[in-house]
Amino acid sequence: MSGRRVIGDIGGTNARFAIAENGTYSALSHVAVRDHATLQDALIAYMATLPDHLRPSTGVLAIAGPVFGDHIKLTNQSWSFSITALKAALGLSSLVIVNDFAAIAMAIPYLPKTDVFPVGESRPGASGPIGIVGPGTGLGVSTLVPDRGQWIMVPGEGGHVTLPAVKPEEDQIIAVLRTRWSHVSAERVLSGSGLVNLYEALCTIAGRTPDQLSPADVTDHAIRGTDTTCVEAFKVFCAMLGTVAGNLAVTIGATGGIYLAGGILLRFKDAFASSPFRERFEAKGRFQDYLRKIPTFMILEESPALLGLANFVDRSAT
Repeated sequence: MSGRRVIGDIGGTNARFAIAENGTYSALSHVAVRDHATLQDALIAYMATLPDHLRPSTGVLAIAGPVFGDHIKLTNQSWSFSITALKAALGLSSLVIVNDFAAIAMAIPYLPKTDVFPVGESRPGASGPIGIVGPGTGLGVSTLVPDRGQWIMVPGEGGHVTLPAVKPEEDQIIAVLRTRWSHVSAERVLSGSGLVNLYEALCTIAGRTPDQLSPADVTDHAIRGTDTTCVEAFKVFCAMLGTVAGNLAVTIGATGGIYLAGGILLRFKDAFASSPFRERFEAKGRFQDYLRKIPTFMILEESPALLGLANFVDRSAT
């Protein structure tokens, strides 16, 4: 796939559209998902604003959900669509849909060093498979595997693995959450709404009635130290994310590192860096030394998926 393309990073809360050519993108637009009934409506509205010299002939979109077949349904919001019908409605010669965290994985080789923040000790020269995990509206997971000088992107839905507990208090949290859901996935805690779920579960355990807080409220109280339950929720969030990231690292042999993405972490970069995340990432018993050698990084770029889509190569067509 070459030439000028429309690209989009479509999440559960926001969508970002742009026009990509030669590995870079322009004409960036942020759209609230709630402002449009369908993805088609949102894209048509965006493309109507473009001058003639930016009109695309192809498209690549990243969506927060699994990609199987022609009919696509986003996991954490109501948009659904047919790839074939959307391509026709937009007048495109081709349209490719990928998972949003697969698109972020594609961006890793193109990220400038200034957009990568080490969490823990840096490991110069690290090479091998790379894992990507990140909390946002949901929890995204993907993998990048080197192959003879190229990168192979492996999409997945690792945010829906069963949430692991390491400490007895985490067993208690999961027991509370299990009264709400029969399966407590990692995403139920490691996401924006997951922060609130953690806070409410901790209130239940303490016999306290929770306040009506948003994810931003929880993190704000945690960082400022104005609510002890929010402070604990943030600490548990970081620790459990470390465990899940460590699980990904040993599962795929991520000797090239684990990269953390998602809008939540960017809001408290320094607090996260000093949190229990890295300690729990390495806490794998006999494999602690193995994990110590794997670097972890936070992606500072706000829309890394767009960078990945701008450099996307459709290998299925070759």
